[in-house]
Amino acid sequence: MKNDITSRMFAAVNSMMLDVLAAVARKDYEDRRRRQAEGTARAKDAGLYKGRPENKARNRAIAAMLRDGRTWREIMDGTGCSRTLLAKISREQKAKMPSELKSAREEEKAEL
Repeated sequence: MKNDITSRMFAAVNSMMLDVLAAVARKDYEDRRRRQAEGTARAKDAGLYKGRPENKARNRAIAAMLRDGRTWREIMDGTGCSRTLLAKISREQKAKMPSELKSAREEEKAEL
């Protein structure tokens, strides 16, 4: 009887301690994330934080592969880029296409 009560008490205390530790860990995590975001925002406001520089050579290679009609899988395997970066470069190319067509038409008109 005493062992049964004791074991239930230990189980309840252990469960409560785990809950407290989990709550403390979560709060610590959220505090670190908040402080990091505040520091990044301050640095951006001061013009000190610019992020990672763009790898222009790799992005030009990706753009060329897209123009050549390669599949996304081939491009990702060939360059080691992520799907997100590939989608970004693809969007940028699609946005440039109408302006390139427009400038090509203007050049044709100028030649006439």
